[in-house]
Amino acid sequence: MLAGLRARPRAVPARWFYDRRGSELFEEITRLPEYYPTRTERAILEAHAGDVARLAGPGRAVVEFGSGSSAKTPLLLAAVAPAAYVPIDISGEFLRESSEELGTRFPGLPVLPVEADFLRPLALPQEIDARERLGFFPGSTIGNMGAVASVDLLRAMAATLGSGSMLLIGIDRVKDPATLVAAYDDAAGVTAAFNLNLLERANRELGGDVPVDAFRHVAIWNDEASRIEMHLEAVRDIAFTLGGDAFAMLAGETIHTENSHKYGPRDARLLLRSAGWAPLAEWTDPDDRFALILAEARTEPAAP
Repeated sequence: MLAGLRARPRAVPARWFYDRRGSELFEEITRLPEYYPTRTERAILEAHAGDVARLAGPGRAVVEFGSGSSAKTPLLLAAVAPAAYVPIDISGEFLRESSEELGTRFPGLPVLPVEADFLRPLALPQEIDARERLGFFPGSTIGNMGAVASVDLLRAMAATLGSGSMLLIGIDRVKDPATLVAAYDDAAGVTAAFNLNLLERANRELGGDVPVDAFRHVAIWNDEASRIEMHLEAVRDIAFTLGGDAFAMLAGETIHTENSHKYGPRDARLLLRSAGWAPLAEWTDPDDRFALILAEARTEPAAP
């Protein structure tokens, strides 16, 4: 956080969004009328979970990266008959609550939560050592990272899950900018509250005095980079301290808080192949706004 505020341009890691309040606000975002990704992905999963189960086969351990409230997970678990479910999330309290709820819904299923930042190396529970794995990475979370970081993460997932594992990943499509901007700047202001909560958390955890009311939420479409960008823009000249460091910002300066990259069909498949994942099947909605891709971890053959 502090290094990002000192940098030019200023940018902070998106993981600062996800304290308890941030996780709750994000779940509220997923229910907004403007925010199409969640309901679109859910509809695709409802229609094609059986196809995923047929291709993956029964008895795998389902490992969900960034599980959140695990809202879509029951659709997958009910279809694939897994041997265990391993949700991974950085928000421990939220993770434990959703794990307990899933344990009640699937009483015979071992639920093995892991509180961790899945962007870093992690060890899976020993209970699934002998099991084939099916990774689940919904929500187009991969879009929050740039190309290099995305490939690194997907490679790390392949290493964590192991050769022969599968990954079911949600990837958002490129579409008209008006639809994209509205999804990240809703009329009710929930996404704005989500963005500003990052500063509230920083003040609380780093002993700061950032004037939160001196910032406004901004969402823009960067066509060249094929991404939505979220920023916190200073609406007046300000000075504040955070973590014992002093900072000053002029009116109009921003803190870059999140990216959400959007992919065309070929782009998405190339991204997966670059990280050692071979696409096996792909499903989209009727309007081709979102895609679910099932891929298998494979060693890339040597070039001829």
